[in-house]
Amino acid sequence: MSRSRLLFELSGADEDVRFSPYCWRIRFALAHKGLTAGTVPWRFTDKDAIVASGQGKVPVLIDGDHCVFDSWAIAEYLEATYPDHPSLFGSPPGQALARFINQWTGEVLHPAIARVVIADIPAILHEKDRDYFRTSREAAFGSTLEALGAKRADSLAALRRVIQPLRSTLTAQPFLAGATPNYADHIVFSGFQWARIASPVSLLAADDPLGAWCERMLDAYDGLARAAPRASLPVSA
Repeated sequence: MSRSRLLFELSGADEDVRFSPYCWRIRFALAHKGLTAGTVPWRFTDKDAIVASGQGKVPVLIDGDHCVFDSWAIAEYLEATYPDHPSLFGSPPGQALARFINQWTGEVLHPAIARVVIADIPAILHEKDRDYFRTSREAAFGSTLEALGAKRADSLAALRRVIQPLRSTLTAQPFLAGATPNYADHIVFSGFQWARIASPVSLLAADDPLGAWCERMLDAYDGLARAAPRASLPVSA
């Protein structure tokens, strides 16, 4: 099956800085499936560009005549539409377990990462997006970005406790999926890639065993994640 594909991805002021963890999941999924897609930089206030999806967030994948949004829905779509390509989940039970990983990441891991990096993000955004970002994120967290930034050290310590189950698992096996990565790894690592691109703060201590898994994920799919441009920001205290 051959068709044209476009993936709308969140970008900063620099169109090459693509930092959304949800968009990164689909970058990894496409690479895993051996599928190609053109990418379109998108910003928070560019709602008209994705009006065909019937909603206002990315990722949005245009695959021939199909328009699919939401990272989990896109992953399921790719799995169902391209069954002859490498599986994202390995099996139906693997897909069910990946759904749990998807929920845990969105409800536990991402909020913990966000509290560490969120104060850095306005500096990398296009000017037209900054008010929207501040208003929406401060409402979500019930705090100003500055106050969140002031608590960074405590938030980083909390994150490192949250990821202990990942640490325990990934010292026993190379990837969450076992010998090779699949969509479970894509989901979780994309949060680390978000922080890596958008913030100068290292989420892991230098001797954290999770660092080896991160390096393997950076090298996966011909170094897809490692090659991604990162925002230029001064190192924060």
